[in-house]
Amino acid sequence: MRYQAVIILILSFLLLSCGADKNMKKGEKFLALGEYYDAAEQFKQAYTRTPAKERDTRGKRAAKMALCYEKINAAPKAIAAYRNVIRYKQDNIQTHLSFARQLLRNGNYKEAAKEFQLVLDSLPNNELARNGLKSAQNAPEIKQLGSRYTVKKMDVFNSRRADYSPMLCGDEYDQLFFSSTRNEAQGDELSGITGAKAGDIFFSQKDDKGKWGKPQTIDSGLNTEFDEGACCFSTDQRVMYITQCATDPQYPRYATIMTSNRADAAWGKASLLEISRDTLSSYAHPAISPDGQWLYFVSDMPGGKGGLDIWRTRLTSSGTGGVENLGEPINTEGNEMFPTFRPNGDFYFSSDGHPGMGGLDIFIAKVGKNGHYVLEHPGYPLNSQGDDFGCTFEGPHNRGFFSSNRGDGRGWDHIYSFENPEIIQTVKGWVYEMDGYELPAAQVYMIGDDGTNMKLPVKGDGSFEQEIQPGVNYIFMAVCKGFLNHKEELTVKPVSESEEHTLQFPLASIRVPVLIDNIFYDFDKATLRPESAASLDELVKLLNENPNVTIELSAHADYRGSADYNKRLSQKRAESVVNYLIEHGIAKDRLTPKGYGVEKPKTIRKKMTEKYPWLKENDILTEEYIKKLNDKEKEEICNQLNRRTEFIVLRTTYGMFDEKGQLKNPPKSKPSTKNSKEEDEGFFVVE
Repeated sequence: MRYQAVIILILSFLLLSCGADKNMKKGEKFLALGEYYDAAEQFKQAYTRTPAKERDTRGKRAAKMALCYEKINAAPKAIAAYRNVIRYKQDNIQTHLSFARQLLRNGNYKEAAKEFQLVLDSLPNNELARNGLKSAQNAPEIKQLGSRYTVKKMDVFNSRRADYSPMLCGDEYDQLFFSSTRNEAQGDELSGITGAKAGDIFFSQKDDKGKWGKPQTIDSGLNTEFDEGACCFSTDQRVMYITQCATDPQYPRYATIMTSNRADAAWGKASLLEISRDTLSSYAHPAISPDGQWLYFVSDMPGGKGGLDIWRTRLTSSGTGGVENLGEPINTEGNEMFPTFRPNGDFYFSSDGHPGMGGLDIFIAKVGKNGHYVLEHPGYPLNSQGDDFGCTFEGPHNRGFFSSNRGDGRGWDHIYSFENPEIIQTVKGWVYEMDGYELPAAQVYMIGDDGTNMKLPVKGDGSFEQEIQPGVNYIFMAVCKGFLNHKEELTVKPVSESEEHTLQFPLASIRVPVLIDNIFYDFDKATLRPESAASLDELVKLLNENPNVTIELSAHADYRGSADYNKRLSQKRAESVVNYLIEHGIAKDRLTPKGYGVEKPKTIRKKMTEKYPWLKENDILTEEYIKKLNDKEKEEICNQLNRRTEFIVLRTTYGMFDEKGQLKNPPKSKPSTKNSKEEDEGFFVVE
């Protein structure tokens, strides 16, 4: 019987050993594919089945577990695994560095400092250990000092799984898109990478009372059974850039950036955005620069500083053009991720390589006095010992949402709101067609006497918004193909409370007649009334802003009275307006007065039908049309619409050519230099 017991014991050890070996093989396969959650489960079983006396083997298997737990942000489990690696003497300097970084992420600052110092004793120039030691030493003080930020967990957005990378959208910032692995995400399988379902993009809508609604799925081809992660939008909000990680049972996971186009309110199926022909690197976490010309992203491609770096590529009409690493001081030997921009141009990103509080911390790159970028750590509570990342802003205000896994032992990310009250001044403007609709295709240029020179994108409702600085004189110029330019000036004075300045940019079409509102004449005469001056002064300003334009200035009458009389009167009225313009500095040969009388009755444009629903687009207000209305009030409205003063653009090349037909001021070609402002824009240098 004693002999049989020994045999059974030996067989049990052999079975355990065989089982552990199978677990290790499975774990290695999962690890090679990047399925860290599944790999950790297999390594854990292998470790449990390994006899305690096999100390070396247990230590090596604990190291595999620690690596996987680190990858899935399970800091407490990673710490326990690293302790076993050290206990079984299978540690090296890299073990202690990784162990220290996990202790830092878990808020074990004193023990983390000891481990970082141990690494520095052997590798005094190790950047991660040096910055990690600073973090461990300074984090308690940073937390105690606090900041002006207030942070609140947003239960309305969060689930029992991961919810992260919020992004505000909409002209009124009333839509929030984010990624989530909640149960409502598509597909039934759990991810081998995270142990949860593959992530999808969800959105929440704010109602008229300012209350956020329950997150909804996107019912289109945007989401798939794969992981859809961090997203952002083009400046016109018609293109969504998203991170997608497809699954493949035979190959490692490589994240890619996809684009989805919006048709009306629906987002279409995403298609691949080719950034580089390197297919063995990951591309993730897209961010669009405020001017819409650059796509910033995260990658592990060769040529970086180490870990994950932030790169950028120029956006062109034909796709992307070249890639550039942002370099120092943004990128470190650690991981730099989740880039985003505040509308004022401040660049936000998260890093575990710079001195912070542990895990990923949010950093701000601001323009310094010398035009270089300086890094700023916004402190606690925006940052914590955990991962803090993915900021999105409510317009120019320093408030919005971000994501963090602080206080979640499982490592799940959740969405938080933040606000830092600031005294800021903003300008909000609207660009629209005179007597017509908004012009989202327009561009607005902002120039300040402090050196500001920016191109501001226009939203779908024709509006734009930008932070401005006190003590600066600004000029704004709105331009749009097919329209005359319009300029506004603004002087910003210091204020004690936040203030919004509003500007209007009505653009005159060069293709259709443009109504000049509020032009009044004495009854039955051509004499301009004093209240006409304001509108005529605006026309003087418009012609001065567009010095190469000539116009026909026309006056029109209703059908009442004889045709000859109406034509003579309208001609005199057109001449009165032209004389006013000449008296105010407009060259006579740029102006052609024309009185049409009743020859050109008003043609109704679509915008007018909103004010008078009984009118239809393209209706022509002839005498016959008006008399058929059989309604005195409507007839008077139509006659009033016919009694109008308009202008139409005749030429856009006045004064541009000399007597020989040569262009007077041909554009000069600029030699390209590597040190030009355009080439250097977007790189970050320590001041």
